[in-house]
Amino acid sequence: MGVLKRILIVDDDPDVHDLLTAALQVNDRQIESAYDGLEGLHRVEAAAYDLVITDVNMPGLDGIALTERIRAVRPETRVVVMTVANTSENIIRAIRERAFSYFSKPFTTTAVVEMVERALRGTPRLDDIEVLSASPNWLGLRLRCKMETAERIMQFFREMGMSLPASEQENIAIAFREILLNAIEHGARNDPNKKVTITYIRVAGALIYYVRDPGKGFSFQELPHAAVSNPTDSVFQHAELRQQLGLRPGGFGLLMTRQLVDEMIYSQAGNEVLLIKYLR
Repeated sequence: MGVLKRILIVDDDPDVHDLLTAALQVNDRQIESAYDGLEGLHRVEAAAYDLVITDVNMPGLDGIALTERIRAVRPETRVVVMTVANTSENIIRAIRERAFSYFSKPFTTTAVVEMVERALRGTPRLDDIEVLSASPNWLGLRLRCKMETAERIMQFFREMGMSLPASEQENIAIAFREILLNAIEHGARNDPNKKVTITYIRVAGALIYYVRDPGKGFSFQELPHAAVSNPTDSVFQHAELRQQLGLRPGGFGLLMTRQLVDEMIYSQAGNEVLLIKYLR
């Protein structure tokens, strides 16, 4: 067996410790518990952990302040933040303090387990996520073009839309993920030395998501291999072309995205896109 991965759970609720320990415990992990922020900080100061999972609202030292202190003493330690008090301000504070991920309670153990797996096997850099604007109604970020970073930031953006009904929240998350992955795959060619800019804007009547990739862009007239270019009477025409070109099955991303939001608007160059969801 290799070196044990050390995980510290910091929460004042014993039930959360029991739940997470049962979900995360496997042979190559050592899971420890602290029941307030100061105890958690003392443990991190005394020994290195691969991952800290912390609540926000705790006696002594809240979870975001704990994340900030961990960054000062053990900057390589990854931190996942959880809270029952889910606010835009808490999400932005967590991003600013370079938390690896963020979950509101109640959370699904499946989602947390998947994110913990990413945290333990990933290779994040401190500059993977750069904060450009940190207002609750205007969150602007610059991301390194890595799939790992995209999956991380998607969880933060999913939490920003918690005021929507669950189905609409998931729809906008799926749409935004598709556009972001397209920007990394096609705009940046999966080059981690390049960066993509994303912005979340909340106005009185809408949520707006903006993505700008570092590529040259595209034209819809140049996408015959994508379903979005199909004539209305031949919805699978692109599939035949993809087969001829040796491309993998698919090509439905942009078409699907268009159905999940109220408006999808590309710039003339094709390397900037707005997704708009109206609030009814």
